[in-house]
Amino acid sequence: MLRASVEVVSPLAGEVTVYFYAILFTRYPQVRELFPVNLDVQRDRLLRGLLRIVDLVDDPDNLVRFCARLGRDHRKFGALTGHYPAVGACLLDSLARFAGPVWSEELAAAWTHAYGLIAHVMSQAAEEDAMVRPAVWPAEIIHHVQRGNGIAEITVRPQTPYPYMAGQYASMETPWQPRAWRYYSPAHAPRADATLTFHVRAVPGGQVSVPLVYQARVGDVVRLGPAQGDMTLDPGANRDLVCIAGGTGLAPIQALVEQAARSGSQRFVDVFIGARTADELYGLDDMLRMSQRHHWLSVRAAVSHERIAGLEGNLPEVLRDFGPWYRHEAFLSGPVDMVTQAAQTLLRQGVSPARIHHDPFDVPVLEAALLPRRVEAEARQQ
Repeated sequence: MLRASVEVVSPLAGEVTVYFYAILFTRYPQVRELFPVNLDVQRDRLLRGLLRIVDLVDDPDNLVRFCARLGRDHRKFGALTGHYPAVGACLLDSLARFAGPVWSEELAAAWTHAYGLIAHVMSQAAEEDAMVRPAVWPAEIIHHVQRGNGIAEITVRPQTPYPYMAGQYASMETPWQPRAWRYYSPAHAPRADATLTFHVRAVPGGQVSVPLVYQARVGDVVRLGPAQGDMTLDPGANRDLVCIAGGTGLAPIQALVEQAARSGSQRFVDVFIGARTADELYGLDDMLRMSQRHHWLSVRAAVSHERIAGLEGNLPEVLRDFGPWYRHEAFLSGPVDMVTQAAQTLLRQGVSPARIHHDPFDVPVLEAALLPRRVEAEARQQ
């Protein structure tokens, strides 16, 4: 019933979300301050969240895990347990308005029950999380360097230690766009001095990235949400690694390689770095220097829009030529098209889907990997 009702309203997604936020802010103006001024991105996230929940409705373990993640992540917005009934009432009114004749007392009861369970899991997870860590970490910018091609290397020092693992990402809010959060990966494994360095590319029109690259200065303070992501090294695994990076997707790959070096592991690591032009290979020199210190590390680069002997080529094609990789664990990070094509190359060469790891493409908490058993099931299907 839940799935059928969502299928009915999905073609009207834009109207549903506009109506939902309109009545929410009219009835409960006090919640407006929890949302960014520009709601364009937020409107899309509402429907994606609903679709994900409905998709998991008969998978209780993953449904609880997903909702718990949502609850913990919503702490950074200032969401409180008392906000959930207001959101639920407006959500159901919005669904009823646009579902038309499909809506019934039975369907309303199903949604009321489902939302009640979801709100309970989210609020309980948030309350438990509040007992062990803060909702956000204020962090002062202590270093800001332009790396060219709209990329800045930004180092921050959190007021309190920020826990994360190499390969994970953090959400970041800036003082120039309050309540607008974007996701960036530290470009290194955890440091003894607790500082973090991010590689940020200015996206045209970006509310967060453009000020970070061109406006931020040493002394400015940003806020970090809790670390997320499952693209981390398994300390008990011993497979060789193949890592594929494009653009600022090099940041988590650098962190993973650094973590591998710290662990003293003797497994071999092949890193492929792709860009459109040689100028955009901003982190290649750093990786090459690292490869000179570690015999187990091999680094190769490819540019797709410039003729350079030894470097010319599309990254997925170069990856294919140096394969096969069916014995490897694979980590991919970068533009969606590149990651998708590289993953397809690896699959064709016999790499199990369960051994291909990459960051979510858009909103991490909405697209993060679920329980291993689900990944294994998907692998068997392919």
